[in-house]
Amino acid sequence: MNIAFIAHDRKKEEMVNFVIAYEPVFVGHTLYSTGTTGKRIMENTDLSIHRFMSGPLGGDQQIGALVAQNEMDLIIFLRDPLMAQPHEPDIIALLRLCDVQGIPVATNVATAELLVKALQRGDFAWRELVHKYKPGEV
Repeated sequence: MNIAFIAHDRKKEEMVNFVIAYEPVFVGHTLYSTGTTGKRIMENTDLSIHRFMSGPLGGDQQIGALVAQNEMDLIIFLRDPLMAQPHEPDIIALLRLCDVQGIPVATNVATAELLVKALQRGDFAWRELVHKYKPGEV
C-alpha cells in the first residue's frame, strides 16, 4: 500500500509518536510524507519515507497529484483545527481529491488508529483491485 503522512506543526510530535507505536504495521508499505514530518518520522524510526516538499511549499499538492492518479491508498493527515494555515486552499483541495477518489484519510489520531488497525487486519485488500483494474492498464 502507498501511505502518506502529513502533520501540521503542532501535530508533528503526535504523528511521530503514532508512527512509532505502529511502526511494525508500516514496514513493507511504500511511505510518503511532506518534508519536515517525514524527516522527523525517519529520525525516530527505522522507516524509509519518500519526502515531498513542506506542505506550505507544495507538499500537500504533490501528495494530491498521487491521489488524483489513484496512486495513494491511505493518508494520515493530523490537522491542527485551532490554527489557521496559510495553505488552507491546498489542504481543502487534497481532502476533496481524497473524497473524489475514495481514498481513506484520517485527520486525527482516533480515526488514524482505526484505519491502521484495518490495514493490519488486511481490510485494505480492495485497494489492490483498484490498482489491478486501473483504467488504461492491462
